[in-house]
Parts: sequence; C-alpha cells; structure tokens
Amino acid sequence: MDLGLSKGPGAASKPLVVLAGLLSLAMLMTGCADTDAAGYVVEDCERNVPADHSVARVWNEALLDAVRRDFPAPTVHARNLFHVSAGMWDAWAAYDPTVGGYYVTEDHEAEDVRFARETAISYAAYRLLLHRYSLATGLEATFEQLVGVMDQLCYSIDYVATEGDDPAAFGNRIAATIIDATREDGSLEPQRYVDVSYRPVNDPMVVSEPGTTMRDPNRWQPLALEQQITQNGLLVPGSVQTFVGPNWGYVEGFALARSADGLPLDPGAPPYLNDPVTDAEFRDDAVDVVRYSALLDPESTERIDIGPAGRGNSTVGTDDGTGYDVNPATGAPYEPNLALHADYGRVIAEFWADGPDSETPPGHWNTLANEVSDRPEVTWQVGGAGPEVDRLEWDVKLYFALNGALHDAAIAAWGAKADYDYVRPISMIRFMGGAGQSSDPDAPAYHPEGLPLEAGMVEVVTAESSAPGQRHEGLRDHVGEIVVRAWRGNPDDPESEESGVGWIRAVEWVPYQRPSFVTPAFAGYVSGHSTFSRAGAEVMAAFTADEFFPGGLFEWTVEQGKLLHENGPSEDVTLQWATYADAADEAGISRLYGGIHVAADDYRGRSMGSIIGQQAWQKAAQYFDGSTAE
Repeated sequence: MDLGLSKGPGAASKPLVVLAGLLSLAMLMTGCADTDAAGYVVEDCERNVPADHSVARVWNEALLDAVRRDFPAPTVHARNLFHVSAGMWDAWAAYDPTVGGYYVTEDHEAEDVRFARETAISYAAYRLLLHRYSLATGLEATFEQLVGVMDQLCYSIDYVATEGDDPAAFGNRIAATIIDATREDGSLEPQRYVDVSYRPVNDPMVVSEPGTTMRDPNRWQPLALEQQITQNGLLVPGSVQTFVGPNWGYVEGFALARSADGLPLDPGAPPYLNDPVTDAEFRDDAVDVVRYSALLDPESTERIDIGPAGRGNSTVGTDDGTGYDVNPATGAPYEPNLALHADYGRVIAEFWADGPDSETPPGHWNTLANEVSDRPEVTWQVGGAGPEVDRLEWDVKLYFALNGALHDAAIAAWGAKADYDYVRPISMIRFMGGAGQSSDPDAPAYHPEGLPLEAGMVEVVTAESSAPGQRHEGLRDHVGEIVVRAWRGNPDDPESEESGVGWIRAVEWVPYQRPSFVTPAFAGYVSGHSTFSRAGAEVMAAFTADEFFPGGLFEWTVEQGKLLHENGPSEDVTLQWATYADAADEAGISRLYGGIHVAADDYRGRSMGSIIGQQAWQKAAQYFDGSTAE
C-alpha cells in the first residue's frame, strides 16, 4: 500500500520502524466497510462533517493542526498552505470549462460535479499533506488525523491510482504534479529546507551574560541560549541560533514581480548606526523599543481606548490613525473600549505571536479568514460581484487568493531579511548601552556609538541617582553605566508572578518573550508579521469587497490571568478591530511591544505586504474570471 510517503524528497531517510508503524496504523484506521467498485468510495459509510464546513475547510483545518504540531517555520508553512490551496483550486477548476487550473489544467466532466470536486480535492490534499509532513514534528498525530479525515469523508486511502478520469485518480495526479513541480523551487525541500551557506557576521550573544560584542552593529547576531524552545514548546537542538530560511527570497512565488537580481520587492535599506543620513533614526528606533517595554508595567493605571473609536484607520506603513466615528454597518458610533495600557501591550505581544498552539502568522490569517466566513453577515459573493456561491467555491477561492498572498509575503520578507541581514533590538540596545551614552560629549559615559539619553527612560547611573531612596538605588554598584526603564525580565514563576517595569542595566535588557525563545532565529528587517498580516488584510478586503470586518467589528477576548510570559492580564482584555488593515497594523506594532522588532521593520513590512496582497488578489481574480485560460 503506497501512502504517498515514498515519493517525496527525504522520504528514504525515514526510519523503517516508524514507517512500518504508520502503515499498520493506516490499516487499523480504515474502519468503514469495503470499498465500492470504483475503488475509492467506502460503502455503507456515513460522512461525518460539520454541516457548515465545506470539504475544503475540513482539509484547511487539518493542515492548520499539522502546522501547530510542527516546527514553527512560517516560510515553510506558508508554502504548504499555498500549494495545498492551489491543489484544491485545480481540483475545483477542472469541472468548470470557463476557468483554468494553476498547476494542473485538465478539463473534466461529471454527473455529480460537487461530489467529483470534493473527491479530487480530498485526494489532492491528502497526498500532498502526507508528503509535506512526512518528516515533520508530530508526524504520527498528523498522519492519524489525515487518515481520520479520509475516513470521515468515506474515502479509501488505499486508492493510489494516478491514471484515468475518475476524480480520485485526478486528485492523486494533482498532488503528484505539485510535488514534482515544486521539488526544486528554491525552498531546499530535499535538504529539509536547510541552507548551510549562510554565515553570520557577528559571533553569538550569550543572553544570560550582560552586554555583547559585535563586529558590525548593523547586522544580525545569533543568540546563544541555555536551551532553545520554540513558541509551541518544541526543543531545538543546540544552544546557538541558526538563521531560518536565508534562501527563501529565491523561492518560486505566486504573483511576485522580481527585480533584475532575482529578489522580490526591495524595501530599501533600513536605518544604520553611524550612517550620516539614517544614524539618528537607528538610535531613535532602539530607544523606541525601550519606550514600549516601559509601557508593560502592571502597576500603571493608564488606560487607553483600544477599540475602533480610539485606534485604527492609519495610512499604510504608519500609526497615524485616530479611529472611526461611526460603524458603517450599524450607523452607530463605536463604543469606547478602555483597557490598561500594560495589559493591552502584553496581550497583543502574546496574542499575535500565536502562543503555544502557534499556527504561525500565515496560519493565523487562515484561522481569521475561516471565522470571517462563518459570520452570518457575510454574503458569499467573491469580490463582491456576481451571484452568491456555495461554501465550497467560496472556501476554495478564498484559500487560493489568501495563501497565494501569504506565500509571496514569506518570499519577499525573507528575501529582505537575508539581503539586509539586519540587527535585532536585543543586540542594538545591549551593544549601544554597553558602549555608553551618545547625547553629551561632556557628560560621563560618553561614546559616539552609545544610546541617546532620555530622562526617565535612558539614563546614566550617578552617585546621586543611586543614593538611598533615589531612582537608581538598586544599581549603586554600577555608577557610570547606562540604565533603561523597561520590563525586568522573566519571573521565576510566570503563572503567579509578574516582573513589572523598573530600572535595569542596558546590557541586561531582554524583550518581552520567553527565556528559551527571546528573539526569532533570523534577521529583523523586515517584520514577517507585518508583511504577512498586511498582505492577508488586503486579500480579505478585496475578496469580501469590504475593508471592514462583517458587522463593522471583530473581537477577541483574552481572559484575566491567561498570559504565558508572566501573570496577567489583570482583567479581561477584548481586542477589537474595525477593518482587516487595523488588525494587520496591530499585529505589526505588537512586535515592538514584544521587543523583537523596531519601527523600520514594522512599517516597511506593512508597506510591502500591501503591495503583495493587492498583486496576489489581482492574479487570483484572473483565475476566477477565466482570463488566465484564454
């Protein structure tokens, strides 16, 4: 019995005992009766699918579960999401004579077109997912779920034919075609996505020790941790970070236009330390992250309006918006949504990071898209034009457009990351803070590469400031050093304790992250979150023909005490967004509260994402209206 595992790159390296166990599991899980004469439909089997779910949605959610179990590499998962979505589109399009497929452009007829589409979609998704996650973390659970979905849908996993016109063979053929077509697409899938050619300019920073040394303070520095654990709890071998995906800018995309050097969408150079034009911006970006860190103080009583009445409606690549006066769906004003600023900052830093069940940013936008599609206010008119479609057509087209954009976003963002190899905030702040202050040549601790001084935020410890009862009292052994007012770092017991904000040495600054994660293992510029999110927002707005969420408001509540990095929030926090762009902007700014990006990473990532999303929608729309088949 061929499960589709033996045909993929790297499959030969799977331990035989694991493969044998999976074969046995497959035989045990085919719990329905014998198959019919066609060989792929299980007889006397009753489908078990939620009434409001299309078959495409069922496979999308199975894929998202596989993502949550695996190593959280957003580049790889964005690629998988797109390729599965393209396979589902090809299966759907083959039964419409007016449109063409993406990888497979066959024309088919069937007495029951819906059944044929569902069958082809299922076999295409099943075979492709088996291949892509055959060596993934959580393999056994993912394999069990994929087999279980086929069982739910009453399809036989034993049907492996790729020749013929029946929809099951067609679906198998789609998967085989995509696997073959993308094997050498620049992702290094046969090498398990590992690019060994990259060498960091800077030696690793040992996070547990104060300060850092950098050959080039503008370039990325890997971190050395006592133990590396991903956000979804997977142990990473070794203690020193390895740049994830430096090759990804050369992966074949969906709608990206490339420059002469082959890289997509150059955002232009970021600000650099000691650059005569951008030095001031570099320094302010670093201090700005300290400012965000200082806002995470649970003792602060400052409240801000985090709803559409007070936030959102910003120009692309900025945070200049002041909200909205009226909900366009209801005609009523948006109600204020006041929250403690410290709670809000900590909540969005964790919410948009996806937490321990991370489906990564591309998966997050698929989850959001599914929830939007389930809203009763949604009219299933693709692009707001033409007749209403059924849920299968809606979902297939939505996934194709959305995941095409997210795949392109990964390529563009990681192309910039590798090209500019840009520094992260932890290195910026520790390096400059260790050098001194750069504001006053006549004052103590001056160094031209130091941090700018800012009263109440970045200061020099003096004998007076560290005297008993003074603000730097706890740092009296560090007179002459640079200190920052920021989050104090991880508490011993994050379930019951909170670190709060206070004065700490700049050389010991850490972002609001887990101590086993600290900062992602790749360069900062541009922010992947910002690029993914704005690309997704553009597609959602175009696909639904409305920049606003259904009903003019989307909400998500984080309950009191549900934070992971420390105790909090102190009360329930309900995140609210009027538009898809507002949600995307919050995803971007969350990385500054979390201390792992600077403003240049965020804003330019948003601008790139906007272009990417619009390009992807335009290309997807050509497939939908049949103009690509002409």
